[in-house]
Amino acid sequence: MHVHRLDGRDVAAVARWDAFAAACPSATFFHRAGWERILREVFRHDTHYLFASDASGIRGVLPLAHVQSRLFGRSLSSLPFAAYGGVAALDTEAEAALVMRAEQLARELGVEHLELRNTERRHPEWPAQDLYVTFRKPIEPTEEANMLAIPRKQRAMVRKGIKNGLVATVDPDVDTFFALYADNVHRHGTPALSKRYFRALREVFGDDCEVFTVRSAEGRPLSSVVSFYWRDEVLPYYAGDDFAARELAANDFKYWELLRRACARGLKVFDYGRSKVGTGPYAFKKNWGFEPTPLHYEYRLLTRDAIPQNNPANPKYRLMIATWRRLPLPVANWLGPHIVRHLG
Repeated sequence: MHVHRLDGRDVAAVARWDAFAAACPSATFFHRAGWERILREVFRHDTHYLFASDASGIRGVLPLAHVQSRLFGRSLSSLPFAAYGGVAALDTEAEAALVMRAEQLARELGVEHLELRNTERRHPEWPAQDLYVTFRKPIEPTEEANMLAIPRKQRAMVRKGIKNGLVATVDPDVDTFFALYADNVHRHGTPALSKRYFRALREVFGDDCEVFTVRSAEGRPLSSVVSFYWRDEVLPYYAGDDFAARELAANDFKYWELLRRACARGLKVFDYGRSKVGTGPYAFKKNWGFEPTPLHYEYRLLTRDAIPQNNPANPKYRLMIATWRRLPLPVANWLGPHIVRHLG
């Protein structure tokens, strides 16, 4: 068993990586090689996409990014901006080889910690973060069954959106989405990712990255979402809402339309993505009848004593959040990408 580093500019090597990821049961959308290009070109992070192979071919992959920040420290992570990460392998030998090389690499790079965003506990001896959960649910075989599977109160909100004459369409670009998204995160006091990032997602992943927008009967954009498609799953990942969206039930209608269309396409799983425990998005997904499943973000601490808490739930960032909300939106949109690239 040998461990190698992927050259993201090698088209044939990228194709072999993606073919393995598509067939590996434990791989996710975030194990696709396209993320290497995005992390390298958009965020300017050094990437270390490791793969273990033997005479039969690739046996496992571990995508890693080296994040260096004066504000938040130095880390090696699988994977920034991803809900899921860590090793995707066909056997324990390949997994062990990849983790061993990742630990060696972390020491060589002088980072403070190695982070693996696993969906299952892999290293009980490592400290783990219990901040995030994921919400996944099978898609029912018919539109009627999917509607009836939504709890009554939430179903009433979906019907309200339908009654309000809302219209959902797939957008050819990210412009409308970004305006809604940037305004939305600004109201919550967090930096926005760049429009360039969302354009890169569309360019790299093509039809597997879809922009879906809900508009009022008069054509006003109200709510939008960027979704990823992977195998037989749909994963709504980034979203933004106009202030008027709640009154018109545009957010509820948006996810219903996404679910309804996924059913029509024959998809099997609706992945509502990760949320922080105890937040509004967590409660919203629970109200849709989804049950949380803990995510196991595991850390190999090297030069630090505790797991980093670089997220809005950390009380020490409350003043920063309050200040960010008061920034003019154009200033926040210009400054945000310089900060958020270190937070993923």
